[in-house]
Amino acid sequence: MSLRKITFKNLDELKKHIQSHEPTFYFSSQTSTVIPYDKLEEIYKDQDFFLGNLSQLPSSMELSDDGILKIEGPVNWQDAKAYLRSKGHNLMTAPTENLALISSGAATSATGERCFHFGTLRSQITEIKYLNHEGVEITLAADQNFGQIDADYNKEYAKYSEFKNAPFPRFEKATDLLIGTEGQLGVITELSIKTTKDEPVQHLFMLLPKWEEDNSAHIEACNLIQNFRDDVIVCEFIDSNSFSYLPKEERPNMEMDALFFEIKMDAFERFYEDYLQKLSFLDEEQVFELTETKFQNIRASIPRAVFEANSHMGVVKKGTDVQVSIEDFKSLLNIYKEMSSKGIKYNLFGHFGDAHLHFNFMPTVEQEDLCQKELEFLYKEVIKIGGSPFAEHGIGILKQKYITDFWTDSQYKVFKNLKSTHDPHNQFFPQGFMNLAGEP
Repeated sequence: MSLRKITFKNLDELKKHIQSHEPTFYFSSQTSTVIPYDKLEEIYKDQDFFLGNLSQLPSSMELSDDGILKIEGPVNWQDAKAYLRSKGHNLMTAPTENLALISSGAATSATGERCFHFGTLRSQITEIKYLNHEGVEITLAADQNFGQIDADYNKEYAKYSEFKNAPFPRFEKATDLLIGTEGQLGVITELSIKTTKDEPVQHLFMLLPKWEEDNSAHIEACNLIQNFRDDVIVCEFIDSNSFSYLPKEERPNMEMDALFFEIKMDAFERFYEDYLQKLSFLDEEQVFELTETKFQNIRASIPRAVFEANSHMGVVKKGTDVQVSIEDFKSLLNIYKEMSSKGIKYNLFGHFGDAHLHFNFMPTVEQEDLCQKELEFLYKEVIKIGGSPFAEHGIGILKQKYITDFWTDSQYKVFKNLKSTHDPHNQFFPQGFMNLAGEP
């Protein structure tokens, strides 16, 4: 076993380690769904590198008069939200896992529930500070351009510009160097992000038929909700299979699928009259209020329970992170329906209003190979409909085998140039996607 572990207590220790140019995979909260932390030693048993723990670095938060939250060190989303609310503000994005670190979210370009109304985390970051390959802290500002980038790369990115993330990072603003590049070009030490004034909201829970049996209600609901992005902050989906991982007394879905809405209080009447009452399939008894705490507990508990179930079975997560255009949402649901017919347990949940849903297989060890074939089928179909395969949680390790089908020579060229310029010793996450073999 060649993996060596190191925990950094302060920035000086981190800088000194970076200056040694030792190959290192830096991590923090270990909440990533694309890094199998419990299997890293098995996967990389013949490689010699460090696992660098950033979770013990000093941390702090400061809110400016104009609503910019400055975060230093390992601050998680839960603590940031509590801090902001104490000052009458709130986050503009909210990943399902509130214990994840915000800096990690930037590195993977993770987005979350509130994107439906506020847009992506990328659009909310105003400044990033990071340590480069020499251990020097560099400041990047969102109001500065990235600089020259391959024209073909940008042309290919444009096809995905309406999605949360493309199959490869955006490089338009200076801050993009560290957003979505998964720590392969440096280590983030400080972030500044926009926040919003905290305002009264109402949470609703709406039941739908099971999507595998009839997805017409889902298509109607998704199409109509697009007219309410100014009024609705969150529009999330959980299917009946997902609820089965909660204790029976905690399942409010009555064996049906469900949508969760967070609606601005002053827009609720309009939402009720122009959305709920316009849905042809809806019975008013299928809509009821839910407290914010109950809403958040359900949203967080299900992905955690799915992860625990996979771990109990001794398998690595077999899940997806696909976003498509609203026009192709039905096609995505039909692809998932085909995958649901293979005799493997599954569930579906995610960011309904953005046509961005996570399909998760729940296989036995004996079914893993079949899952692999089905995921290969999925991503070939996603290419056909122009979707983005990993729109939220990054590529990490688990999804590298699928991503290169979405690339051309221009991605390999740009990645090679960026690594040689910003990571000449290949010390930052050398197992990352920027080092995948390809042309040129």
